Amino acid sequence: MTTPEQQKWTEPSRETPTSPTEASARRLPAVRPPPVAPVPRPLRGIWIWSVGLVLIAGAGLGFLLQPWASGPVPVVVETATPAPVTRVLAVNGRIEAPHSVDVRSQVGGSLSDVFVVEGDSVQSGADVARIDSTAQQAILRQAMAGLDASLVAQGQAQATLERTRALGPNVARTAMENAESAAQAATQDVARMTALLDQAQIQLGYYSIRAPRTGTVLALDVEPGQSIDPSTVLMTVADLDRLVVETDVDEAYATQIRADMPAVLQLTDETATREGRVSYVSRRVDAATGGLAIQLAFDAPVTAPVGLTVTANIVIDRLDAALTLPRTAVRTGDGGPAVLIVANGIARLRPINIIEWPAARLIATEGLAPGDVLILDATGIADGQSVRVEQP
Repeated sequence: MTTPEQQKWTEPSRETPTSPTEASARRLPAVRPPPVAPVPRPLRGIWIWSVGLVLIAGAGLGFLLQPWASGPVPVVVETATPAPVTRVLAVNGRIEAPHSVDVRSQVGGSLSDVFVVEGDSVQSGADVARIDSTAQQAILRQAMAGLDASLVAQGQAQATLERTRALGPNVARTAMENAESAAQAATQDVARMTALLDQAQIQLGYYSIRAPRTGTVLALDVEPGQSIDPSTVLMTVADLDRLVVETDVDEAYATQIRADMPAVLQLTDETATREGRVSYVSRRVDAATGGLAIQLAFDAPVTAPVGLTVTANIVIDRLDAALTLPRTAVRTGDGGPAVLIVANGIARLRPINIIEWPAARLIATEGLAPGDVLILDATGIADGQSVRVEQP
């Protein structure tokens, strides 16, 4: 049982409840932040200038250090040093016989005999083949018979002329003239038949085919029984005692090739080299190929099959001391050839003059000095760029 005081104390709990917001408003006093005093203007300006100076100093330090840029580019170099140089022109050629003849017949017909095979040695004038001459022999016999008849007629005409002359003044002038004319005609007919016989004999000689020169049968292109004509190549006879190498050079180097230049020759199936020389230089450049035909002779006789490939290095020039550089080190452009030289860790572009030649290394005639440190590969390197020398 509650007392009156307790009842009075608990009365507020029986009142109508209020909202939480209202309850909080009744229980908590309102709290407000105190006002901020404004910053004086001179202090604000000093703060802005301090931040600006820090930013400028950081930018300058970054520009000097360049943390975004890579370090010096590594390069491989060599030092230009004078040394003996031999300038050569490398070409490929083939073994050829300088004196070779294609054998043909002067008459047509059926080939009855072939007396040689490939590789045989023959002497000039020796029989190498024969054509069936049956028809020509008949022509020859006919010419001989005609000549015999002409000789008989000539004898009769000459006898008649002598008898007429023996009669002296008792013979009519007309009879004498007729006898002289008949004797003269008979003599001319003998001469004609003699010429026909000679022609038949010469023609019969063409049916025996003879070697036009001393040499070796290099190629045989016919067989017995084959029909041939004057355009048919029967065989090739060549002198294999002095073989040469036939080749050609590009017209860009035509003016630098001269007879008697030394050459180093290597046959395809050999590892050793042979000494030789330029023996012939054509005076005409082939308009279709742009090549200049040349021949190279061996200093010592060589035995090799005709047509074999030979590698030849023609010695164009020998220098006691010259500066050379790899082709990869040369830059070409509108200003002409140039190279990059390393000086104090910086790549410097320098114009040079070179002898353009089909070789991996080129001879520098101007712009390169002994002791220059030359960048071997100038690809992607700019003039003035920082570089770092690496050992090759």
